[in-house]
Amino acid sequence: MKKAALVTGAEGFIGSHMVMFLQAKGWNVTGSYLVDPPVALKKLPNVELVPCDLRNSKQVRSLLCRYKPTHIFHFGAQSLPTLSWKDPVGTFESNIMGSLHLFEAVRHLKRTPVVVSACSSAEYGHVPPSAIPVREEQPLNPLHPYGISKVCLDLLAREYCFDYNIPSVNIRIFNTTGPGKTNDAPSDFVRQLVAIKKRRQSAIVEVGNLKPHRAFLDVSDTVRGFYLAAQKGKRGETYNVCASRTYRVSELLDMAIRLSGVKVRIQPADHLIRPSDERMIFGSTRKIRIDTGWKPLMTLEQTLRSMISYWDNAQ
Repeated sequence: MKKAALVTGAEGFIGSHMVMFLQAKGWNVTGSYLVDPPVALKKLPNVELVPCDLRNSKQVRSLLCRYKPTHIFHFGAQSLPTLSWKDPVGTFESNIMGSLHLFEAVRHLKRTPVVVSACSSAEYGHVPPSAIPVREEQPLNPLHPYGISKVCLDLLAREYCFDYNIPSVNIRIFNTTGPGKTNDAPSDFVRQLVAIKKRRQSAIVEVGNLKPHRAFLDVSDTVRGFYLAAQKGKRGETYNVCASRTYRVSELLDMAIRLSGVKVRIQPADHLIRPSDERMIFGSTRKIRIDTGWKPLMTLEQTLRSMISYWDNAQ
């Protein structure tokens, strides 16, 4: 039987890449969305895009009953920590109640699909240097409502696995970037550099905190991790998906400037400073490597080059 996937949050950055990845593998894909998805997805064969508000339990049940997926890749969420500080209630309604409605709908299906949920490294919060790279067993201590909501999803998926035999796997996503990404340091840097190159912006790059260390993973490696977890991941388990090394954000900026070929001045901007910021975010991927064979394939330089090309053609 041909595999059929439901990708929630198909309009999002990782969700849209997941749709394209599965479609290229020959799967039938249903992408659910809350806001209009990218035009590129609408042109793909064997892909059907369906509006669905995960906060509406009737819509979720109807979606699953109609399309009967063999696999669900659950990305639908409010995914910005900064927005979660401004709207914690909306974040919880989307991320917690939306996920609960999804698992409740799955529980009542005659044929139970595999569910791979997008959890987050934000669940860990501040991690002592002695515990880095952080392993899945590290105590969870999130710093914002978004992180708290992902802890809830993590626990919810495990509970439905153990209590209702839903074959679930959780992926704690560490910093992921790539073509089409917005609202992270690499995309902010690259978009400004492309605008400067095209003389649409003065030669000043606004920056936030350049001191933290981050391990930015290419989105193609992230979605491949979800795919392998669906095939080989142990049910009820949680896996980190992270790049192989960290870079200081200032190093990332220097690399992006070098690849863009433009001369710029760096200017700190207060509006880009978060209320709290982990000094280092870096996860151990030993567990997923052992269980599924996954490992990152893209270098940060390759990722930045692809992002520069994307925004160069988009702007």
